[in-house]
Amino acid sequence: MNRYAYRTTGLAIKTLSKLSRANISVHGAEHIPDGALIFAINHFTRIETLLLPYYINQLTHKPIWSLADKDLFNGSMGTFLDRVGAVSTQNPDRDLLIVRTLLTGDSAWIIYPEGRMVKNKKIVNKGRFMISSADGWHRPHTGVSALALRAEFYRKRLRAMADDFPEEGKRLMGLFGFNSLDPILDQSTYVVPVNVTYYPLRAHENILNGLAARMVDELSDRMVEEIMTEGTMLISGVDMDIRFGKAIEVGRYLEDKMIRRDITARKPINFDDPIESKNRMRQAADRIMERYMASIYRMTTVNHDHIFASLLRASLSGRIHTETLIQRGFLAADRILDMPGIFCHQSLRGDQCHLLTDDRFQKFSDFLSIALEKKIFRRENGQLVLDSQRLNAGNEFHRARIDNPVAVMANEVEPLSSLQRSIRRLAWTPGFLLRRKIAMRLLKKDFREFEDDYRQYYVAGESHLRQVGRPTLIKGRSRKIGVLLIHGYMAAPMEVGELAESLGKRGFWVYSPRLKGHGTSPDDLAVRTFMDWVESVDRGYAIMSCMCQHVVVGGFSMGAGLALDLAARIKNVAGVFAVCPPLQLQEFSSKFVPAVDAWNRLMKKIRLDEAQKEFVENNPENPHINYFRNPISGVRQLDRFMRTLEPRLPRVDVPALVAQSSGDPVVSQRGSKRVFDLLGSKDKAYTLLNFDRHGILLGDGACRVHDVIGDFIENFRKTI
Repeated sequence: MNRYAYRTTGLAIKTLSKLSRANISVHGAEHIPDGALIFAINHFTRIETLLLPYYINQLTHKPIWSLADKDLFNGSMGTFLDRVGAVSTQNPDRDLLIVRTLLTGDSAWIIYPEGRMVKNKKIVNKGRFMISSADGWHRPHTGVSALALRAEFYRKRLRAMADDFPEEGKRLMGLFGFNSLDPILDQSTYVVPVNVTYYPLRAHENILNGLAARMVDELSDRMVEEIMTEGTMLISGVDMDIRFGKAIEVGRYLEDKMIRRDITARKPINFDDPIESKNRMRQAADRIMERYMASIYRMTTVNHDHIFASLLRASLSGRIHTETLIQRGFLAADRILDMPGIFCHQSLRGDQCHLLTDDRFQKFSDFLSIALEKKIFRRENGQLVLDSQRLNAGNEFHRARIDNPVAVMANEVEPLSSLQRSIRRLAWTPGFLLRRKIAMRLLKKDFREFEDDYRQYYVAGESHLRQVGRPTLIKGRSRKIGVLLIHGYMAAPMEVGELAESLGKRGFWVYSPRLKGHGTSPDDLAVRTFMDWVESVDRGYAIMSCMCQHVVVGGFSMGAGLALDLAARIKNVAGVFAVCPPLQLQEFSSKFVPAVDAWNRLMKKIRLDEAQKEFVENNPENPHINYFRNPISGVRQLDRFMRTLEPRLPRVDVPALVAQSSGDPVVSQRGSKRVFDLLGSKDKAYTLLNFDRHGILLGDGACRVHDVIGDFIENFRKTI
């Protein structure tokens, strides 16, 4: 191979990878050993052929050669592949070339053990690795392991002949073109399993179709499909997770006595000569193949599409409630991090409550869209009707990624037995039990998270008692209506405790979650963002929506803003109430924040960290609940949240109540009136209460506010 051409073509690949919108993540590079390397990689797209040699070269600093389909070696594409070190599968000298380069270790190889692209991702049949292709089923190829064994066989033989049969040693050196044995004998041969997973899988016409026609003579229908699928992935954006597994040292598979006899045989053995241990070598190759295939597919990076597609395949019913499917998907996604040996897409590593609330990352809606487009589902009377026959149909192999991507998604994670067992259990769990499991799981998570944060951020003499910040749940007499009650900035669930008790006496279920950063110490609040608070509210809503038929959400001060934000995002909210909701702040410390923030930026530039002002003093109305220090970063987050909230208020279209203190020193009456005016609700009320304080849910006269809110919620009991 022309090394200069390899380097210059590598620059072209680097440019291509930067121009594409593919987001490439590399995991497990520490598993790549020093030595002679064959990378055994699953093969789903032509993207692997183009991009993986470049990325592996960056990790190993070796030229990377690969085997490629003979049909690609024509026109400009053939020239390109030659330059990046691709060798045709039909090259008569390929095995000798591979073994020679493995012996020297100067170059590494990429070989795809499936033998070709597995477009439908069907690689398991009746519990065994069997590759589905256009020509039928076949076992994975053992070429990777056979070539690695042959290289190590000759390495060991060269070492043995150097001492016991020098003439044969010299002859073998001439056969391989070696001048010295030192670099050959100091190495070992390894097979490195590699998994490549793409997300999401979508296919559309794209500009690469036209470009490919110029590069390849007589573009076939098969190539058109491949470019249509893979071009979309590169141009529209795809996450490409490249995961390296633990290397397999093949030398130990040559310890068999019969193989050892051939290694040390004092007679000439040419490269393709039959040897007595041929069958033993084949058996060793089979064992290595099973090992790297299991490793490759154990490393599949599981994503949301995998979960929902697998749930459909495991479903016992043809009629599926959308909400129930989402709930099953949530539990699968939430549990997956607890499953040993499962690798997750980055989108599964965070809180998954967005699936149960607004699907703001569109993980379910995108999956549903492709399933509807490909007629896996149809909508009927508010339900999804599953076409199981279509989902499990054996599509034309080269059309699978376009015609039935949902089946491809399910096939890809079929080898992950622990995941499949979990999916089946969830698919067969009754809806009422499913909701109970979600509520209990999220409640435990809320309480555990509080205890963890309290221990981590506890400040002696400053942190309040645990019961101040601990989330609270009040069980009602009926599950018809539940109330989600959200506390304010620098406060804790106890701030809304009296209102919660009042609503509980009326028979409502009430849950008061703790917003992240609160109920512990100001140091905790200083490291949080407003999205942390949004996620806390979403989790609380998910809990109540699983416990009760209808949920009314409300809050105080910043908590009121968070309640309105939730009502703007989620159409299933029954109603919303906001007590002293902020759009304008009159508190001195909040006006002081921009100056402090500018001071901090200046100090950071001149690196005087000790001069930075991170907190300002707070004089709370409720010193047994609120913080005495206000983190500047927290107020900035509050400001950012309010700026995102204002344009969303017209989306609130459920019955709404805004209650305001007439003499509020923190939130202006004008600001809360503006909140009220911006609400899109047809049924809304504004109540001005005669107080001269901000915290009107506690203390003297608070029962008047409780009654106003209780009566507002009671109206739902009569109409629902």
